Amino acid sequence: MVVAKIGSSSITDQHGDIDQAALDKFCAEVAALRRLGHRVVAVTSGAIAAGLPAIGLGGSRRPRDAVTLQAVSAVGQSRLMGVYDRVLADHGLVSGQVLLAPLDFVVRQQYLHARGTLTRLLELGVVPVVNENDAIADDEIRFGDNDRIAALVAHLVAADDLVLLTDTAGLLTADPRLDASASLIEEIVQFDQSLETLAGRGGTVRGSGGMASKVAAAKIAAWSGVRTVIAAARRERVLEDAVAGVAGVGTVVHPRPRRLPARKLWIAFAVGSAGTVVVDSGARRALLEKGRSLLAAGVADVVGTFAADDAVEVADGDGAVFAKGLVRLSATDLRRVTGRRTADLPEGTPAQVIHRDDLVMLPG
Repeated sequence: MVVAKIGSSSITDQHGDIDQAALDKFCAEVAALRRLGHRVVAVTSGAIAAGLPAIGLGGSRRPRDAVTLQAVSAVGQSRLMGVYDRVLADHGLVSGQVLLAPLDFVVRQQYLHARGTLTRLLELGVVPVVNENDAIADDEIRFGDNDRIAALVAHLVAADDLVLLTDTAGLLTADPRLDASASLIEEIVQFDQSLETLAGRGGTVRGSGGMASKVAAAKIAAWSGVRTVIAAARRERVLEDAVAGVAGVGTVVHPRPRRLPARKLWIAFAVGSAGTVVVDSGARRALLEKGRSLLAAGVADVVGTFAADDAVEVADGDGAVFAKGLVRLSATDLRRVTGRRTADLPEGTPAQVIHRDDLVMLPG
């Protein structure tokens, strides 16, 4: 099973129009994987970029306000999908549009529905073409490209490989525009701060992602047990070579030996944090070393406004976030019982602030 993601800047030209040759190449490589017996999910950006020329904004600076981006995506999505339908049909394949929004990964029931739909499409021999639902998903428009969605989809369908196609050969040792000696980092076993710094930030005029979002997606995939390859979309046979493990195809990010269970992955990466619970050193040790639930006695401070069942970050006294979980009390109620022993809690107050089944230690 392979999830292959391609970004706006890789399938559109400098004016924002769909680059037919680039999209033909991508679809041909998807078809080649299918002939080799792989099931494939295509994750594509490009609705906004494809919509800009249709309303006279091609080649101009990408709008930043959410309402305009939503409107443009509504214009461009049908145009983008129409091209995928025609090109994949030329290879004897049927495509199926799947539009996802952040809510589909936040609400557990919708998360399960998304998995069921994708699984059934694959069973029917369809190539799902996934895009974020830009017309309503302003969080995704504002904060990122489809890289994170691709990583979450890879987990949903239990993919073996996630291939993130971009405009560069992969993660490089330096910015090649500034350093002619920049070289490809071919393999990553574990991320550290220096690697994330190399990724930098930001995207292009036609795309909202960048290497930083691909590195973040690769981390999600690694904790899902999915191998990730970051590679150049223009490279010949890039999907086949990425799946086959050909040396030098791009930056290969190895999965971690211990994968997070589905529910904990969902808590860690799919649900946004509504606030922060600061704990004392004793509680930190109990959570990290003994796998305990968080009790009110170990809470030192409460930051933000959140409701019961919201996701919150868990930080130590120095402000370092080391965990995330679903809290059982609102911020207001938690402030009332901070530092109290369980026996001293008001009647009806949950014994655990965050139950260990709802708590995940975040990867460093």
